Amino acid sequence: MPGLDLKKLNSYRARTFRLPPAPRVASPKAALDYVRARGFIYFWPIKGIDLPSLWVAVAGDRLVADKHDDPGHITWGWKDNALGKRMWYYAKILRGKATMISLEVAPYFYALSENYGSPEEDYLLAYEEGRLTQAAKQVYEALLKEGALNTLDLRRVAKLTNAKESEFNKALEVLQKDFKILPVGVAKVGAWKYAFIYEIVTRHYPELAEKARFISEGAARANLAELYFKSVGAAQERDVNKLFGWQKELTARTLTGLVEKRKLVRAEHPKQKGEWLALPELIG
Repeated sequence: MPGLDLKKLNSYRARTFRLPPAPRVASPKAALDYVRARGFIYFWPIKGIDLPSLWVAVAGDRLVADKHDDPGHITWGWKDNALGKRMWYYAKILRGKATMISLEVAPYFYALSENYGSPEEDYLLAYEEGRLTQAAKQVYEALLKEGALNTLDLRRVAKLTNAKESEFNKALEVLQKDFKILPVGVAKVGAWKYAFIYEIVTRHYPELAEKARFISEGAARANLAELYFKSVGAAQERDVNKLFGWQKELTARTLTGLVEKRKLVRAEHPKQKGEWLALPELIG
């Protein structure tokens, strides 16, 4: 089995993660270009997950700062100002964390969601099959009936005012991960004068379902897995499972397909045990 060239891998990731000597992302336009180039990234770096993030691309490879006046937090303003403008798709997607997806790639994610073209019925099927909690059902129905709502009004209209904070937040997360709702703005309400405004995905992106209609699940997984490796250069099968949450046999089949098409090569890591997969140009 060929060996992975760590020097080539580190150099490759410096470019894709925007680490020195690669130039940092320094403007909203550059942020949009970066999301488009990578296909999908995290907003913040997530512990235990190798994936480019806007924070690292702007602020460097360091922990997210606690201080609100840290220059790296300019990313927060860029993200909030972009909400509702259809620059990219932003929601809690991968592992339930804030994810930024290019509009060109979003249909591939949507093709893997449990949505079948009828937003008034899909959620009921998900609820009946036990994939949506009662709280998530109430949140979705509130938005379906009333239109976009900030989190304070949404909680009231959904009749979850007395529910636990964790229950309400989990409902928002589950609905976002399944591409049913997403934040489209910020409202100056509540004690912090800051609350997301949520809307039904198919209202905000009415063309998304149609674009995803003819993408098979296999093609969607292959496209997303290939984009992932184009960002990280090399990874193990378990890393793919961890990020996307696919069934193991589907991940294995997807990666085998990419190897057969010579998009990836199975390789040995010089310092770690187990089989790795890497872009052909990173093999020693």
